[in-house]
Amino acid sequence: MTESTDNRERRIYRVTLAGSAINVFLLVFKFVAGIVGGSAAMIADAVHSLSDFLTDIVVLAFVKLSSRPIDKDHDFGHGKYETLATAIIGVALFVVGLLLCYNGIAKVWQSLNGHTLPQPGVIALVAALLSIALKEWAYRFTAKVGRECDSPAVVANAWHHRSDALSSIGTAVGIGGAILLGNRWAILDPLAAIAVSFFIIKTAWQMIVKAVQELLEVSLPDDIENKIVQLVEEEPTVSEVHHLRTRRIGNRIAIEMHLRMPPDTPLYIAHDHASNIEQRLRQAFGPDTIINIHMEPTKNTTHQPH
Repeated sequence: MTESTDNRERRIYRVTLAGSAINVFLLVFKFVAGIVGGSAAMIADAVHSLSDFLTDIVVLAFVKLSSRPIDKDHDFGHGKYETLATAIIGVALFVVGLLLCYNGIAKVWQSLNGHTLPQPGVIALVAALLSIALKEWAYRFTAKVGRECDSPAVVANAWHHRSDALSSIGTAVGIGGAILLGNRWAILDPLAAIAVSFFIIKTAWQMIVKAVQELLEVSLPDDIENKIVQLVEEEPTVSEVHHLRTRRIGNRIAIEMHLRMPPDTPLYIAHDHASNIEQRLRQAFGPDTIINIHMEPTKNTTHQPH
């Protein structure tokens, strides 16, 4: 394991454990506040925090697997484990969003049919406000590390933190409205939960789509491929980059391409040009970038490309 990979893994572990500590504290406090305060919304919020804690465990397990070096059975490394973790987190988040939406709709339906929703206690409001502050903080420091480490799984986990904060905003609005305005306004709680659930579902769907695209080895976006071609063509005597193939493998990318050089170029000179291109690409996309270059002679009347 290289030093950079080791440092990356340590940072991911630290930030995930910090988020887990917040999740454990909040899920316990929310369950207590929900039960003592008689708030079904807060109990649902506690379940959401529990899902955050479970996804933290997924991240810790799969990032450990994805950080393994290349071996005989995995010529391109283990980066897809991290992609799989992102997909699992996305699915978990999607399910939570659907459950929150269903629960909110059910409560609105009960209220419209004359059922009086219970008025929650102040401790439930305190728990919701504390959850908003802590989970937004957790989102910020987790997303920062995820972006710096180029880890889709950690970024996905950060969004799970924010989804919990947004869910708590809906919970706080509903609980606060019920406390301040009386039982007849308790419907604010499920209405806010429904609105927040749509955001959660949208975020989760984006995560799932991105992870599935990586698992299906969809090419990198056009702007990245154009940048690759631009960097390659900066090398003197190199031209006509073609058969470019790209994909993402966890936190690294793989690049395969054909390019042309003058047919009379000595082998050692061509090798130097290829090494320069590889160095330039790794400076732009990371030291673990997988690069495969096939050299072809420039088209002329006596030489034909393979």
